[in-house]
Amino acid sequence: MQRIVFTFLIIFLIQSGWVNAQAPALQTFTNPLLPHGADPFSFYKDGYYYYMHTGGNKLMLWKTKTLADLARAERKVIFDPPEGKAWSRELWAPEIHFIKGKWYVYFAADDGDNVNHRMYVIENASPDPMKGSWVFKGKVADKTDKWAIDGSVFTYKGKLYMVWSGWEGDTNGQQDIYIARMKNPVKITGKRVRISSPVYKWEKNGSLPGNPPHVSVNEGPQPLINGDKLFIIYSASGCWTDYYALGMLTYAGNKSVLDSASWRKNEQPVFAQTPENGVYGPGHNSFFKSPDGTEDWLLYHANSRPGEGCGGNRSPRAQKFTWNADGSPNFGLPVKTGQILAVPSVKKAE
Repeated sequence: MQRIVFTFLIIFLIQSGWVNAQAPALQTFTNPLLPHGADPFSFYKDGYYYYMHTGGNKLMLWKTKTLADLARAERKVIFDPPEGKAWSRELWAPEIHFIKGKWYVYFAADDGDNVNHRMYVIENASPDPMKGSWVFKGKVADKTDKWAIDGSVFTYKGKLYMVWSGWEGDTNGQQDIYIARMKNPVKITGKRVRISSPVYKWEKNGSLPGNPPHVSVNEGPQPLINGDKLFIIYSASGCWTDYYALGMLTYAGNKSVLDSASWRKNEQPVFAQTPENGVYGPGHNSFFKSPDGTEDWLLYHANSRPGEGCGGNRSPRAQKFTWNADGSPNFGLPVKTGQILAVPSVKKAE
């Protein structure tokens, strides 16, 4: 009887995230990494990946040696907002970053009404973000304070920037990509600059049954830096369609990053659905390197069947990508669900 009770206790602790059930290191893995989880993001520091995805009205953080073993990673709720606040509901696309000695998580949230979605940030001074205290630092917005989601931050040539998806005005109908300088990790300075709007047919799949009847979408911008080259990979078309896909903006490098004329858009998506592989609506990606730093990986969500839209069936997936001769990324095709893949490369012990 005692053995049975003990076994159930261990299972409960593992499922609750209090115990990390580490087995021998994996050699291979298959997608999806988890049964569900939209807008996946990870940050690597001191031998660990810290992972997040959209999880409703709370922020959950995972900690693991390899994203291939994410299902068994330690996990913890790090932020459970109080009721009745402007940031209490619909917490979307959280991202964790380590900037100038502190941890920051950026996320979008509202009060239950989508028109009120804005971006917010929490901060933690602990070396380990699974420990210490997460402090709510408030809204992150430019002076227009328009609808905004999917904020991501990056440093390019010594300057800190934020990119996000927003509305030009106060009504829904189109989402554009904006960029702005940051004074510090919790405050935008200066004007926002629109660097992308849906212009191609593949960016405009967004019919809806209600009001508005259609939304054209550019969202989920993610910076990708290769030497001096800067790219913004973004998601286009409505996530409620199977045509959700990744597009690419390239910084020309001859003018300011904050000049919209400095950016060039690919005429075709760089990563899209592959029905033959059972992958639909791949998008809202991020990037990570293998633990030994030799491989570049794409982290994204997708559905395994057509017509599943923006619901809870979206699941996080990972696959390695390469670089073209001009320094631009080559993501290839979304790999087949269930295909056996080698885990991200780990430095061999000498």
